[in-house]
Amino acid sequence: MTNNRRQFLTSMTGLAGITMLPAIAAAAQAPYKDAALPVEKRVDDLLGRMTLEEKIMQMQCTWQAKTEIQDAKGSFSAAKAQKAYPHGLGMIARPSDRQLGQAAGAGDTGATKNRNAFDTATYVNAIQKWAVEQTRLGIPLFMHEEALHGYVAPDATCFPQSIGLASSFDPEMTQKIFSVAAREMRARGANLALAPVVDVAREPRWGRIEETYGEDPYLCGEMGRAAVNGFAGTDKKLARDKVFVTLKHMTGHGQPESGTNIGPAEVGERTLREEFFPPFEKLIKEANVGCVMPSYNEIGGIPSHANHWLLHKVLREEWGFKGLTVSDYFGINELVTRHKLAATPKEAAYRAFKAGVDVETPDGLAYKTLAELVKEKRIAESEIDVVVRRVLEMKFQAGLFEQPYVDAKIADRLTAAPDAVALARLAATRTPVLLKNDKGLLPLDGKKVGKVLLLGTHAKDCPIGGYSDIPRHVVSIHEGLEAEAKAQGFTLTYSEGVRITESRVWGADEIKFTPPEVNAKLIAAAVEAAKSADTIIMVLGDNEQTSREAWADNHLGDRESLDLMGQQNDLAKAIFALGKPTVVFLLNGRPLSVNLLAEKADALVEGWYMGQETGHAVADLLFGRANPGGKLPVSIARSVGQLPVFYNHKPSARRGYIDGSTKPLYPFGFGLSYTSFAISEPRLTKAGIAVGESTKVEVDVTNTGKLAGDEVVQIYIRDDVSSVTRPVLELKAFKRVTLQPGEKRTLSFDIKPSDLWFYNTEMVRVVEPGSFTIHAGPDSVNLKSVKLMVG
Repeated sequence: MTNNRRQFLTSMTGLAGITMLPAIAAAAQAPYKDAALPVEKRVDDLLGRMTLEEKIMQMQCTWQAKTEIQDAKGSFSAAKAQKAYPHGLGMIARPSDRQLGQAAGAGDTGATKNRNAFDTATYVNAIQKWAVEQTRLGIPLFMHEEALHGYVAPDATCFPQSIGLASSFDPEMTQKIFSVAAREMRARGANLALAPVVDVAREPRWGRIEETYGEDPYLCGEMGRAAVNGFAGTDKKLARDKVFVTLKHMTGHGQPESGTNIGPAEVGERTLREEFFPPFEKLIKEANVGCVMPSYNEIGGIPSHANHWLLHKVLREEWGFKGLTVSDYFGINELVTRHKLAATPKEAAYRAFKAGVDVETPDGLAYKTLAELVKEKRIAESEIDVVVRRVLEMKFQAGLFEQPYVDAKIADRLTAAPDAVALARLAATRTPVLLKNDKGLLPLDGKKVGKVLLLGTHAKDCPIGGYSDIPRHVVSIHEGLEAEAKAQGFTLTYSEGVRITESRVWGADEIKFTPPEVNAKLIAAAVEAAKSADTIIMVLGDNEQTSREAWADNHLGDRESLDLMGQQNDLAKAIFALGKPTVVFLLNGRPLSVNLLAEKADALVEGWYMGQETGHAVADLLFGRANPGGKLPVSIARSVGQLPVFYNHKPSARRGYIDGSTKPLYPFGFGLSYTSFAISEPRLTKAGIAVGESTKVEVDVTNTGKLAGDEVVQIYIRDDVSSVTRPVLELKAFKRVTLQPGEKRTLSFDIKPSDLWFYNTEMVRVVEPGSFTIHAGPDSVNLKSVKLMVG
């Protein structure tokens, strides 16, 4: 065995400590098996040996049909696989799960316990052994898994939900998080993540808004790039502790009609190019993107899975994307069942293939007919070759031909390792947003809080958001505060107060809302308990059933209202009426219209879903060991009547209502701290530049308070007069900094042509001469400005 083959697991940041398994021996008679040859030559050789049937199977996946390759106990059966797939197979969907014969969400369904680390790695190894040793050409498989905010598998580390990570405004931390997710995935044999989601989200009723990085294209792009770098690294040749990524979902997915999942996105090309495309374009051009997934929705009457302009003209010809396009689950079949664009799976396959969809997931339904389409000469075999070449190139770049196996014995040790758990706790302290802190109630002083009452069902039964399995241990707020009370000597009592649903299993179809009469009793008991309390901490919000992906007509997750669900406001009113110092901590997936809480609570924290270390992080934040520094990645509406409410609107929008305000309850970028900061007026190194030139803007930020804390300095730009209407503000840069009391730092940001350009009337990207206003501040409202002249 050569030294370089031993090296793949020696890095401290990689899958350190794995015992090397025997490598696949190179066969002199088969150049594609020679790792010393360039990838291009290996692909040429292998592709030339493949039959049409073998090629088409590389474009297919199996998930629900895993019964075809498993025995009665759920173990892989090489004999059954050989019978079901005599020409090989390209990909397995979610090898960690045990869902069979039915559509279900990723992670915990409440019915079937998924495979642990050892079982998953063993299962994957068995499949790869069959593929490598028993199929004619020995082509290994892709194994894809979900990893929205950590690897979605039993025991894997669960980090804050995506919208929470966006609130951190911390790409460096986000990259570390997805490096951990990749490490845990690769340890079990997975090599492709169906993440990150870089949809720009402009519709808070949409249940999937929690999966996104918010409403701003620049923020989505920066956080998305951090995720890609964490998952895949920057080298096209995939490291042994990295996985390929799948950008989701191209595009317009985040502003569906009526706020319902997969609804049409009735937006024009300009809006697509200026709001929804930028995160995808940035990452494809600047990061190591392996795959792109089309969205379920339609734009201008064309579903994305059949949109040649979108998937070929824009994605490949304009942006130069060389990787794979993989369908969303059943997305091709839905051209028949939902969109009524095709009458048969065969016609759907034709439309999707010609539009530019390379691989069908999760099962080969429509693409089983590709051979027929080739024989009918509607699709040329050379077109199939183009796609299969991309598949093979990625498999060679992943090193799967040389080392398709993992060490199952140590997969568990590499799951939720101490460094991962510590990072999850840090992330959970950096994502929450302090929305209100009247009279400096926070941070609490353990010596002065007296008798503390904790309220809310989710203070004990802690939600962690969609696309989650079951971590080794989720620290609830109750558990975290119990430890705090013991350490500081105060008394903690608990009352459930209010319940939202009778279960919070994300994958369950039926939602059973708690009856009002049940909550009436819980509220009465909470009020009675509160009468003897000195300080009250109330946990309200959502759970995995009240905000989630609506993936079927019988599995809904979108909302017609943004108010707190059920009797939560009833509990809040009753508690506020007592006049006790009250902190409200929100755990939720969507921005909620918390008007009552904003008015009456003494302190209000938007926590989103904070992951497995929720309770520890809440204790750190409430008692001052951590200082909130998160900022809102979305605007929070006062009601659905304000929608859309995103900050980067056009000048003609938001004129006013006769019965209310057009201003959001809390604006994009907003977030308080336990300390105070001063941000100076921005200064330009060159106040005048030519078209095509760059300049820099400098901003001083000073901690003017008495505690160390974090501030996020945000840079916005406004094109003052332009040939096409432009948004009133556009975020173009940000930086999160930690400052000690009295500390001052000068931050410098580049202003490049790409920060100033837009699409003119001919849909050509240009920078027009004229004046631009450069804004700096702590959010999208409290800004100081300077003029930049471009000529």
